[in-house]
Amino acid sequence: MWKRMRLSLRRFSTATRRRVEDEGDWCYSSEWWGNESDGHTVLRSISEKGNGVVSVIAYPSSRPSRVHWPRTHKWLQQRYAEIHPDSDNSGQFKVLGYQWRTLRFNDDTRQSTVKIMSVCMERDPSSLYFMQQARCLAVPYLKSMVSAGLATLASCNYNLERAVLGKNVMKILCIGHGGGSLPLFLASMIQGAVIHIVEIDPVVISASIHAMGFPSGSVMTSSGVRAVSKPDLMNEVLWKGIHERLFLYESDAENFILNTTNLYDIVFIDAYDGEDIFPRKLWDPHSPFLNALGNQVHPEHGTVVVNLHADSDIMSDGSVSSVLYQILPMGKYVSGVCRAYKDVLVNNGSGFAFNVSVPWVCNSSLVVCRSSGISSGSLHRDLVLNTLLSKSLELENILNLPFSCLEYIKRGFALVD
Repeated sequence: MWKRMRLSLRRFSTATRRRVEDEGDWCYSSEWWGNESDGHTVLRSISEKGNGVVSVIAYPSSRPSRVHWPRTHKWLQQRYAEIHPDSDNSGQFKVLGYQWRTLRFNDDTRQSTVKIMSVCMERDPSSLYFMQQARCLAVPYLKSMVSAGLATLASCNYNLERAVLGKNVMKILCIGHGGGSLPLFLASMIQGAVIHIVEIDPVVISASIHAMGFPSGSVMTSSGVRAVSKPDLMNEVLWKGIHERLFLYESDAENFILNTTNLYDIVFIDAYDGEDIFPRKLWDPHSPFLNALGNQVHPEHGTVVVNLHADSDIMSDGSVSSVLYQILPMGKYVSGVCRAYKDVLVNNGSGFAFNVSVPWVCNSSLVVCRSSGISSGSLHRDLVLNTLLSKSLELENILNLPFSCLEYIKRGFALVD
């Protein structure tokens, strides 16, 4: 979940951004940050888990343009032929279009935004399927979490390239699901990623699958088996090779972490309720959750990334100087959360923690790492930052990212004392 800056800041940002291939670039934010009249509600339900009214709003997307749709047709045909090599030409597909889908709580709080593709089989136009576009991260704080988290992991002598190529298994935990764009992005980019996702609200899980194009085959039952034992033909075409590595659990985060035996290489935490609050039990240094989390993070390179809201909105007059140099303040709340995570997870002095501001929105990313691989002595800000920036360039090349990691690591970088 994210908080947005004032309109004057967004206008400046979108006007100065260069045109890029990234379909989730902030320059497209006006498409999915529309008024009620710009979109239409495709799902609306009541949560019994504290999230109030859960709704999904659809908005038109300008990308990709129709000229690129034939390439997607061809890809779908190739996928169908790979899965059913002995079939005839009955598996003809038709791309119907692309949309933004925004998940909201209580008609106000924007929890997640994804881009979906609508597709059907030509022989059965009523067979409508939604496919979330896995490489599209629309909201800047997600790019911040990915950039800062993976660059940190790579800085700790973790062989990220082998995980990307599928030669090593990378165990990832995502707490908070939303529309599922973060775990889906990681699974599509890292062939060795095995991702456990924890979401407390079944309404959110249902919305992500039925309205936001998340793979239905990823859902797990309370007994730990797949809810769908055998995906149907279309889900195999769309998701084979990805949904097998996604495990979506309906569970309270504390209960999950207290009962799991998995050891995770990296953990992403993005959990806000219908009142836009990060539950205290997920950051209280004396809570069972935080102390149990310490036992489930790899002792040599384990990294935890937390999405945080700024303590207060930025006040800006919209001038160039104030926009360029304004950095989100680390107030008492953010400082308290940062210190709690560092004190619990880095309790023997081996490791470090830092916080970075997220461009264009009022969020920051906290990163805590158990490794002292960056420096064997006392840590210095410039040493840590330069190491992360160097690794971020490697990260962009290894993953062939559609965005640059640099701006998501260096902005407002501060070590946590």
